[in-house]
Amino acid sequence: MGVPAVVPVWLLWYIAVNGPLADLGWTVREPTENDGMVLVILGPIVAASALLWWLANHFIRRWNTAAARVYWPVCALVTLVPTFALMILL
Repeated sequence: MGVPAVVPVWLLWYIAVNGPLADLGWTVREPTENDGMVLVILGPIVAASALLWWLANHFIRRWNTAAARVYWPVCALVTLVPTFALMILL
């Protein structure tokens, strides 16, 4: 699930760069950005991606012997590492 997470993570980063981070002065806002359309697209994509991630890991969790407090953070980390690696390369 790391590679498919590139799109929702990128969309969340795009919103953060043009919104709260720009308000703090940490980034420069894109002058032609229209927040309305991105937010309409962002919600369903992030929700579908999170649901797919949870369902896949919930199904696999049944056969795993690790404790839940270890399993879920490791799953999140394993998802984010290839995602951020691809974002850096692109």
